[in-house]
Amino acid sequence: MPEAPSPPRTAGGGREPIVKWRPRSLRARQLLAASIGLVAFLALAGYALDRAFVTTAEDNLERRLEGYAYSYANKIDFARDGSLLAPSDSQIDPRFAQPGSGLYAEIVLPNGQRGWGSDSTLGPYLPESKLLMPGQKIFEGPLQMTQLDGSQGSVYRFGLGTIWGARGPQSEFSYSIYVMEDTEVLNSQLQTFRHALWVYLGSAGVVLLLLQGLILNWSLRPLQRVIAELKRVQRGQAQGMTENHPRELEPLTESINAFIESERENLERQRNTLADLAHSLKTPLAVLRAQLDDGVPTAALREELDVQLKRMNDLVSYQLARAASTGHALFAAPVAIEPYAEVIVRGLEKVYAHKGVICEFEIDPEARFHGEPGDLQELMGNLLENAFKWARARVLLTVAPITSAGNRRAGLLLAVDDDGPGIAEEDVAKVLQRGVRGDERVQGHGIGLAIVQDLVRGYRGELTVSRSQELGGARFEVRLPPGL
Repeated sequence: MPEAPSPPRTAGGGREPIVKWRPRSLRARQLLAASIGLVAFLALAGYALDRAFVTTAEDNLERRLEGYAYSYANKIDFARDGSLLAPSDSQIDPRFAQPGSGLYAEIVLPNGQRGWGSDSTLGPYLPESKLLMPGQKIFEGPLQMTQLDGSQGSVYRFGLGTIWGARGPQSEFSYSIYVMEDTEVLNSQLQTFRHALWVYLGSAGVVLLLLQGLILNWSLRPLQRVIAELKRVQRGQAQGMTENHPRELEPLTESINAFIESERENLERQRNTLADLAHSLKTPLAVLRAQLDDGVPTAALREELDVQLKRMNDLVSYQLARAASTGHALFAAPVAIEPYAEVIVRGLEKVYAHKGVICEFEIDPEARFHGEPGDLQELMGNLLENAFKWARARVLLTVAPITSAGNRRAGLLLAVDDDGPGIAEEDVAKVLQRGVRGDERVQGHGIGLAIVQDLVRGYRGELTVSRSQELGGARFEVRLPPGL
């Protein structure tokens, strides 16, 4: 099998770089498309106007030649012996009396021969004419003819078939009148019209192209401003995109701002996590250093080393889990809520089986959580566990989408009600603090609601605590805003 040809080499022996095709800019695309459309439109408009002018000019020529033919019909007379009495050409149009003037008239008699011709027919060789039926009209051309100087030319011809019967029905006979005009007259008109037409259309096209360029620059100016602002953000000269943009670009600028904010939050969270981890590891390391410095027995040192290593491992796992459990996903896939809720509730019903608490669902099938499934489990798990802990007999989980204007994805309303003692308004802030429990007699670490609050804040939502109107206990309501 023959080998495939290798890429060409440069003078130094290296491979020539492969040039990738680069898409045209938006400006070039729009300018090219609009220019092609404008040129096509002007060409079609010019062609349509040209054809309309030709049709109108030929129609006017036909009407004029027809008028000449009827003028001759009114002036033609025959002698008693049937000979034609020549009409006066100059009374109809002086050009009929000028040889080779370009305007010709002739009469064809019943025998099919030309019985008369205007003085202008002397010299040129005109196309042969035939006898027409009475009342018949024809308009034809261009027809070939020979000019007075022997050059080739062409004419338009109008024919009219008529009857002469001035001396009674017995003397009636048919004859035909033909009137012809040189095409140079019509061609001269067409040439003048076409020259003016294309000059004006060309001038209009140039003006429209310049105007189109100005309009294109004006229409692309907001996009250019977005690019300039983005460069300022990249250079660190601005904190984010401004809000003063056309509504078509608002989703783009909002998405950029959301990405910027998300990256800053991630960076801040990572810094905090590393700082917390370093601070947490200082104590176990200090203990181990003290043990080594004090020269404790090997068995005691091994036991202390095992304890401190386990403690450090727990600290690292906790901080990594904490760093990964929060964060706002801008374009996360939608997550169905009811399957996760059922799993959580089944487990809680087993834990609190001695209380006999029943959990009811009011979940809209269209509601979706846009984020990490682990965040959803953490959010619902802590709220439902808190409700089961304080409820007497009933817990209610309500989930519904929050509609939004435009094409934004829907937000989410997630509420948990219980029929327990509720929370006083002045105690709400204290309950949401990390490590604080609503009642010291109730088992727990006091961090569940704080985790919920951190998660909600990470998704730019809102957590409110109030009195349940339906069950009478506490109501924890989470509202996550619509997405971009």
